[in-house]
Amino acid sequence: MPDVIDDKNAVNVICIKWGSMYGAEYVNNLRRGVARHLKRPHRFVCFTDDTAGLDSAVETFPLPDLDLPAGHRDRRWRKLGLFRRDLADLKGTTLFLDLDLVIVDDLEPFFEHPGTFLIIRDDDLFRAKPLRKLNPARDRFLHSVGNSSVFRYEVGQHSYILDAYVADPAAATAGYEISQQFQSAQLALHGHLQYWPREWCVSFKNACVPRYFKSFFHDPSLPKGARIVVFAGNPKMSEVLEGGGQKWYRRIGNTGWLRQAWTR
Repeated sequence: MPDVIDDKNAVNVICIKWGSMYGAEYVNNLRRGVARHLKRPHRFVCFTDDTAGLDSAVETFPLPDLDLPAGHRDRRWRKLGLFRRDLADLKGTTLFLDLDLVIVDDLEPFFEHPGTFLIIRDDDLFRAKPLRKLNPARDRFLHSVGNSSVFRYEVGQHSYILDAYVADPAAATAGYEISQQFQSAQLALHGHLQYWPREWCVSFKNACVPRYFKSFFHDPSLPKGARIVVFAGNPKMSEVLEGGGQKWYRRIGNTGWLRQAWTR
């Protein structure tokens, strides 16, 4: 395991992997992408139930325990365990990254941008949904939801999120469709919900691929200012990297630049 870095400017970059959806190469390529695009001292940590195939440069810890009450077996919201007061031996400023994303530019601004808790605004990754306005209250809430693919926080400073979930997990899962909605509601309640600049984290499908039939004449390209390409919805990152993800109305085209950014 790599040595713990003793530097006042050091930060943590973390990810989480469980089950069989993502192989070790996702963690390894993410770690290499971070190393290329983050010059300040940092630890790269993966919380996982399977360390097989992970590079020696990846620090590993077991999946953080949710401490759910007896009888509650729903583990889909496991990511909320990252908000424990005690998260392994980590302290300080921490950037969480999902495995199904590609880093394409400098990560330093993610640590310099002011804010207590910073996250992608989920609506920034998708095209407008006019029918949502039929329910204004629901529309306002969904517009506030943060997409938890990329967020920065201080370890242990937002334990109220996990506390609220553990207090009544059945009510939480009944009242919110996915954990990032519950997480966003708790952050907003405490006045901590803030967002990255829109251009930093972009959707591959909605920001890189030309719309509709334009896609048959132009290949996907990186928008100006993008630092991370996120795969929200479909197609999935694995499909695109394997040359798939096409629709009758949408051609994907050449994505060599994306694969190079992920694997080099």
